[in-house]
Amino acid sequence: MAAKINLTFVQKLAKSLFDSSEAQERFSSALLGGEVSEKAVLWLAERPEVLPFVALPAAPWQPSFVDRVAADEKPGKDALHEQGAYYCLDLSSVFSATALSEIEWGDRSRIVLDACSAPGGKAICAWKMLQPSLLVCNEVIAKRAGALISNLKRCRISGSIVTRYDTRELCAAQPNVFPLVIVDAPCSGQSLIAKGDDSPGCFHPATINMNSNRQKRILANCATMTAPGGYLAYMTCTYARQENEAVVEWFLKKFPHFSSCEVHKLEAHRSALSDEPCYRLWPFDGWGAGAFVALLRNTQVGEPEALRMDLLHSNWQFQ
Repeated sequence: MAAKINLTFVQKLAKSLFDSSEAQERFSSALLGGEVSEKAVLWLAERPEVLPFVALPAAPWQPSFVDRVAADEKPGKDALHEQGAYYCLDLSSVFSATALSEIEWGDRSRIVLDACSAPGGKAICAWKMLQPSLLVCNEVIAKRAGALISNLKRCRISGSIVTRYDTRELCAAQPNVFPLVIVDAPCSGQSLIAKGDDSPGCFHPATINMNSNRQKRILANCATMTAPGGYLAYMTCTYARQENEAVVEWFLKKFPHFSSCEVHKLEAHRSALSDEPCYRLWPFDGWGAGAFVALLRNTQVGEPEALRMDLLHSNWQFQ
């Protein structure tokens, strides 16, 4: 894997993330090793007394309905998986979704939009954790939407619908509607390298810049859709500051009626790369290939607009 990667770009990335040469070396070694992967199982049915896999000690922030699974286990091949009893995902994804535990619904309607939803892991986490009355799973890419529908159907995620809009179209039709919008943003995918997967050009400055601009566009659209008092959760699976903390800082300047929220369960992983509360999982932390999350809140006061179901054309719906 290392032979396919521009090591100069990796070294520049490491220096931009860490001051000490020791931390830079730890990061580069974990990244280029290509073996950093932590499996997790999110239980949707009641957990059986005898598990069909070996569960490892939980991460400190891990929700009670998640099991950390030994690397050599294959939980996706068990009959319980096919029956929709649980959903398999990377432990780093669980880290990001844990930020949703900070959300306080109050008397607001429990409607959730996952704006970039496929393959569905964050949406399913939100459904299990928050029990929304409606879960709108949006995915603009047709092929990815098919995988999303398959996962929601297998797991029987009730009260969920799948839509296929660009966020620009959604925000024009549904302003100030959603008490929670999740943006698991398209990114350069640098953490895929730590898992041993391919992510061509993920360290190139042009790739990082392109993704940063797209992330800002999506976040801006989703800000319009976030109801007064509502939350906007921003997540990526990449390391570059330009796609993470810098995007959050840009967003808060452009939308000053939003503020960043502390996530108490993740305090040990607070990023040192920003004065705003943002949270990082690194590939050398021992909990997976890495992740970034920031929880933002619309501080405006007022009632949310009603969801326009007549303008929300679904590709699939589970009652």
